[in-house]
Amino acid sequence: MDKPPKISEMQVQAVPVEVLPPAPAEAANPPSDRAPIHALSALLLVAVDSLWAVFDWAPPIWIVAIPFCFAAVFVPTYLIQRNLKHDSRARALTFAMIWGVLAASPLPITGTPVGLGLLAWTGLGKLIGRPSPK
Repeated sequence: MDKPPKISEMQVQAVPVEVLPPAPAEAANPPSDRAPIHALSALLLVAVDSLWAVFDWAPPIWIVAIPFCFAAVFVPTYLIQRNLKHDSRARALTFAMIWGVLAASPLPITGTPVGLGLLAWTGLGKLIGRPSPK
């Protein structure tokens, strides 16, 4: 290869550019992104639920720990669902109540298969950085 390849002489053609209108707002939020619980609410449940590893060995502390864990999950979950997920008041209250009861139960649920399935259903994988399927 002593010689460089020859480039044939062609006439340059202009290509028309097609400008499309902006995509509708629904395309920005695909329907597959419809997890019922916001991922931050699920992360909050995991954080508070992990506290039960400490409280398991001290049942007298449960008198304070159960209401504290309920309130620590109920209030932020309601606010997250209402403001970030844009749920109605009743729907946000329902999810906050369920999450609060799960956090207040004196058993760590996130380590069980049921708890892991529940958290997977909420879309917690978005915070971990899992690539979304196309």
